[in-house]
Amino acid sequence: MEKLLKIRKEYMMAALDEVHTLDHPVEQFKIWFGEALKASVAEPNAMMLATANEQGQPSARIVLVREIEEAGLGFYTNYNSHKGHDLDVNPRAALTFFWPDLERQVRFEGLVHKQPREVSETYFAQRPRGSQIGAWTSPQSSRIESRHVLVENEHKYTSEFEGKEVSCPPHWGGYFLRIHFAEFWQGRENRLHDRICYELNKDGLWTKFRKAP
Repeated sequence: MEKLLKIRKEYMMAALDEVHTLDHPVEQFKIWFGEALKASVAEPNAMMLATANEQGQPSARIVLVREIEEAGLGFYTNYNSHKGHDLDVNPRAALTFFWPDLERQVRFEGLVHKQPREVSETYFAQRPRGSQIGAWTSPQSSRIESRHVLVENEHKYTSEFEGKEVSCPPHWGGYFLRIHFAEFWQGRENRLHDRICYELNKDGLWTKFRKAP
């Protein structure tokens, strides 16, 4: 634990200011995401999804962004999962991207809704066949006796769909987070980081401002 207290890193790669950020957070995010791709950041589309249940108990996990649109971001999962149950009772969520190679973090907050069924089916059809079978195989977030349950289920559904297309399970599909707040964080020296934020006002326009680190 003593070593833990001594871990330090100075952030000195870049700066961020209001003048050099775009007026719309998603357009700014596309620029940063493109730079993360160019820098070969490991899994640049990985993001932390934070949800909360009816008691207000938060939980978080890593998911992959699959859609970046003007209104927000989309991802896919099992609707019967822990996050799915959370979003059923509390459709508010937050997303966080962290790209340490670029000393950058992006946060989004907003309301979440399920994607139309045809959108989920279109995306599902593009997934690798193994992942399609996996969506049927796993009773995600349910307690199981052992991994043998998954192995047996995988054999069952592999056999069931042999020689035909794998259909999209009714319990699987997309969510879309409609953004009402965004923050772009650039690490700076002496922990005096840059934080440029965007907030959607009642007129549907974005207000941009800086926060202290």
